[in-house]
Amino acid sequence: MSLSALWYLPTPAQTQRTFAPATYQRLLANFAVTANPGPEGYTAQQVEERLGEFDGLVTGWGTPPLSVEALRRAKRLRIIAHSAGSVKHLFTQEQINDQLIPRQLCVTSANSAIALNVAEHTVGALIALCRQWFEHARNIREKGIWHDPAIPRSGQYLRGATIGMVSASTVGREVIHLLQPFDVKILVYDPLLSDWDAGRLGVQRVELDEVFRRADMVTVHAPKLPETYHLIGAQQLRLLRDGAVFINTSRGSVLDHEALLAEAGSGRFLVQLDVTDPEPLPADHPLRALENVVITPHTSGAGQYGYHRIGEFTLSALEAFFQHRPVIGQVDLKRWAQLA
Repeated sequence: MSLSALWYLPTPAQTQRTFAPATYQRLLANFAVTANPGPEGYTAQQVEERLGEFDGLVTGWGTPPLSVEALRRAKRLRIIAHSAGSVKHLFTQEQINDQLIPRQLCVTSANSAIALNVAEHTVGALIALCRQWFEHARNIREKGIWHDPAIPRSGQYLRGATIGMVSASTVGREVIHLLQPFDVKILVYDPLLSDWDAGRLGVQRVELDEVFRRADMVTVHAPKLPETYHLIGAQQLRLLRDGAVFINTSRGSVLDHEALLAEAGSGRFLVQLDVTDPEPLPADHPLRALENVVITPHTSGAGQYGYHRIGEFTLSALEAFFQHRPVIGQVDLKRWAQLA
């Protein structure tokens, strides 16, 4: 029996990051793989010219959007497995409606693998900020102060805290899972979260303002959508209590940065931003200079464990699809407008 023809678009450098050697060898053994041999990604024109030769396509970071003509020519194509997170840049809504859904093309994403790394970063940031590690380290290194009495020893740390969460997304749900040992109460704002799902997750559904009013710490996991642009602004940030922790690892556009500057500029709460808008922030942006604001360069998704899970996830999806088994990670194309 001949192997299904698979076009593998990611570069060798991307493969080294996302596929453990044994996983990649299994991919090569189970499919007739045409791999990207060079350091550069394929252009949209190259994809359009050759896509018709394959049964499956593996995309990744840097893959260009797939054109209407590319999909029209791809008569054999049955599955597109994305070895990265969001697939929103690959297709337009019109392509989803006119080409992918009518043809029942399977599209998969490794978003849940990356979510493992982002969730780990989020919980680590919660602990580091609420225990004020950065302030202690700065005092010892720069001021020679062993313990600043202005930093309380009896603060609200993670155990027993009330955590506010904006969006029970894939990352949000993984954060909920990681927080289980910490005896926390979790409040979630998510218009798409049902009461049944909230009960299953062990969280309480609340309105957005209530998240900020009641929580000791707030984490943001909302997708980048027109509806979420500046979802969090002055009205919400002014509700944060003094000493609170605010973390955004989702998308910079969800947060009004000028409102954050106005509210956090006094130093009354602690902030960790892994994403900004624009990204990176200009060198002279005042948020960069605030001692209570810790900015990381969009690295929350990084980490070998989650990266190698991307490869495992992608391979498992391909194997399941061609063996006519349920495919974990399949994107619900009918919910395209709501996807991150």
